[in-house]
Order: sequence, then C-alpha cells, then structure tokens
Amino acid sequence: MAESEDAYEPEAGPGTGSDAGFGEGVGRRARSRTRSSGSPSSSRAEKGEPRDPVEQARNICLRLLTGTPRTRKQLADALRKRDIPDEAAEEVLSRFEDVGLIDDAAFADAWVESRHHGRGLARRALVRELRTKGVDSALIDEAVGQLDSDQEEATARELVARKLRSTRGLDRDKRLRRLAGMLARKGYGEGMALRVVRQALAEEGEDTEGLDEPF
Repeated sequence: MAESEDAYEPEAGPGTGSDAGFGEGVGRRARSRTRSSGSPSSSRAEKGEPRDPVEQARNICLRLLTGTPRTRKQLADALRKRDIPDEAAEEVLSRFEDVGLIDDAAFADAWVESRHHGRGLARRALVRELRTKGVDSALIDEAVGQLDSDQEEATARELVARKLRSTRGLDRDKRLRRLAGMLARKGYGEGMALRVVRQALAEEGEDTEGLDEPF
C-alpha cells in the first residue's frame, strides 16, 4: 500500500485470514456501538447543546476503530489532538480495553503476521514499527517472538530470489550491494544478508570469492 503507518491493514499473503478477522471483528462491534449511540449525540449537536467529553471521546474512538484496529496510544493521541480532556479520554480508553475494542497484543500479533508475510520485514523492522505505534515493549517482544531465525532467513532467501533476476547483467559487486541493501531496508542484519545474497549468487554461477567481507 502507499503505506499509511497510522493504521494496520492486512497484507496479501499467507496467514492474513486471522488478521482480517481481527479487523472485521473490531469493525462490526464498532459499527454496532456507533448505531446505538449516534442519534442522541446528533440530536444534541443539532440543537447546539454542549456534548459530554466522554461521549465525544467514545464517538471519536468508534469512528477511528471502524474496520481499522488501532493501538491505545494511537487513539489517545487522536483524542488529545481533538482537545478531549485527559480524564474523559482515560475513562473511554480503559472501557474500550475492558470490552476488547482496544487490544494492543492482538494488534501486535496481527501486525507481525501481516508485515512479515506480506512485506518480508525482519524482526528488527517490525520492532521499530510497533514502537512508533506505542505498543508496550513486552507485547512487542512476544509478538516478534513468533519469528525464529530460520523463518526469518527463509523469508530473506525468498526476497532475494524474487529480486535476483532484475540484477542480471550488472557486475557482481553491484548485484551484491543492491540485493543486500534491499534486505537491510527490511531490517535484516548484515551477516544474514551477506550470507543469503552470497549463496544466491553462487547458485547462479557467480564467483563469490572475497564476498565474505562486510558490504
């Protein structure tokens, strides 16, 4: 996607069914709650009466959550930008956590599943993204723990295999830099990137002598 880092959107690829279900479940509940609370708020707004900040916070969160799971921090930031008092925001956010409309652990799990399988991101990149969304470090560690080194390396090999053809015709060192750079941007460490690219080039018949040095 022209990626919006403000929201989780399932990627195409293996394992996205549960991601989509997570988003759809949030969306269904949010839409139901929006229908049940929309009319009184609209009526009061039309009469020019002041709205209760808790109700404002609730409606803002429901709109933001409809079809798009978000972290507690993302919602808190949105409420702050709309000048919702901290006390009202805290009350609504805590209530939403209690009923499962906000679930940072599920968000992190779905994000890792989607971004690894859909975009090929390594653990380091996934950790960085989840931190920007305000997910707790313990929940991040648990989510990225789904990926072990073997799975991460297998994904790196798939990425290189897909990109390899487009580098044919370039000299060996340029191919190395281009392929290793692609892996680095996705969060793969230098050692793994070099090893994976070196093996891929060797399998194509490239002379890999001297390619053990860091790139």
